[in-house]
Amino acid sequence: MFFIDTSKNKKPVYNAIVNQSLDNYLVNDLKLKGHGLIMYINNPSVIVGVNQNAYAEVNFPYLKEKNIQLVRRTSGGGAVYHDYGNMIFENIIIGNDDHFGDYNYFAQPIIDALHEMGATGAEMRGRNDIVIDGKKFSGMTMFKVGDSYAAGGTLMFDLDMDTATKVLTPEQDKLESKGVKSVNSRITNIKQYLDEPFKSMDADHFKLELLKRIFKVDAVDDIETYTLTDHDWEIIDSRLADKYDTDEWNYGKNPGFTNYVSKHFDIGTVAFNFSLNDNNEISAIKIYGDFITGGKPSVLEDALLNTKFDKESLIASLNKVDIAGNLGKIDAEPLVDLLLSK
Repeated sequence: MFFIDTSKNKKPVYNAIVNQSLDNYLVNDLKLKGHGLIMYINNPSVIVGVNQNAYAEVNFPYLKEKNIQLVRRTSGGGAVYHDYGNMIFENIIIGNDDHFGDYNYFAQPIIDALHEMGATGAEMRGRNDIVIDGKKFSGMTMFKVGDSYAAGGTLMFDLDMDTATKVLTPEQDKLESKGVKSVNSRITNIKQYLDEPFKSMDADHFKLELLKRIFKVDAVDDIETYTLTDHDWEIIDSRLADKYDTDEWNYGKNPGFTNYVSKHFDIGTVAFNFSLNDNNEISAIKIYGDFITGGKPSVLEDALLNTKFDKESLIASLNKVDIAGNLGKIDAEPLVDLLLSK
């Protein structure tokens, strides 16, 4: 494993829109063979998953009032709040997909490092969370292109919990499914669980100490490192202008179809926004959610379009496509039951 230094002109980059675009460049363009790791800190921002409806996840008046960025990442997962007390780690794997989907494989080096620093209760829970005392401080996600992929997540060190609670408005069903009443009751910062001197550090200093333990070296300079070049940044900046720094990508369009239904399943939250025509057929539909898939949810949308709005017809349409490959491991029937619950 080697480290990929994402600083620009020898200075750290905190712009969340820039940072969230890096994995796409590293996987699709730069393609450094092997196992790379990036780690960065964002300015105050809300990061939504590639398949999420931002209008259902974010308190927009508060977002605007506090000048918080809204950024859409290129992978799935749910909406999260980032600030200078939070860090993001991503493993960039090129040319080998043996561990795609194996969150434990990528979480363990983080967990081992935190144990060394005093947070001995840190552990994996569920499909993609790292927790301590039953509370989440890291959520992970992945996206895949051919035999290459990015796998990583957040690491809440000293996040502003009050702002996170106010700016995120998650689906109530998702909270109820976890048996809690609010976001704040099920997340925590890791800082309080660390030994000194780590719990007295700021996030930037803590990041360096964490990297030394992940790579098992005495000094950061001893880590094998690739530093992004001026040429790399020229391409990254051009992609920002074309896509990742546009409202169309980050905010998306709220289709405003007539019906909106949502439910939390084992694969994550799935939501349907759809309309029916006079013949009781689906005339428009969009699938949202925090599910993580290497496929295209639009395959299911295309299958459902113009389908008669009854259980038998809807199940028949969904069974014609690869649900597992384009959404997740879930049968057609519970999805149809959700649609019919409008």
